[in-house]
Amino acid sequence: MTTLFTAEHEWITTDTPATVGITVHAQDALGDIVFVDLPAVGATLNQGEVAGVVESVKAAADLYMPVSGEVVEVNEALRDDPSLANSDPLNSGWFFKVRVTDTAQFDKLLDATAYDELVKNS
Repeated sequence: MTTLFTAEHEWITTDTPATVGITVHAQDALGDIVFVDLPAVGATLNQGEVAGVVESVKAAADLYMPVSGEVVEVNEALRDDPSLANSDPLNSGWFFKVRVTDTAQFDKLLDATAYDELVKNS
C-alpha cells in the first residue's frame, strides 16, 4: 500500500478500497475540528469534486475527491468524534473509503516527498 497526496491536502491509499483523509498539515491549519460532513455511501464522485466539508473552530474547508470512484464506507467514529481528524489524521481519523474507477488518476497525485516540498513552499 502506498499513500499519495493532493495539493488540497487530502491523502489516499492505493489499496482496495482506497482510504481517504486529510493531512497533518490540513488539520494543523484548520485547528480543532468540530464537525465533518461525509459523503453518502454509494455516492459516485469524480476526481476534484467536493466530497464533504470539514469545520473547525477557525474555518470550514471543502474535502475534495482525490480520484474518481464510489464511496463504499464512511468513518462513523469520525462523525461521532470529529477530533479524531486532529489526534490521528493518518489512521483512525480517516474520512471515507472509495472503490476507485480510474487507477491512472493516482499518477496525477503527489508522493510524500513532493507533498512535503509543496507544504514547505506554501
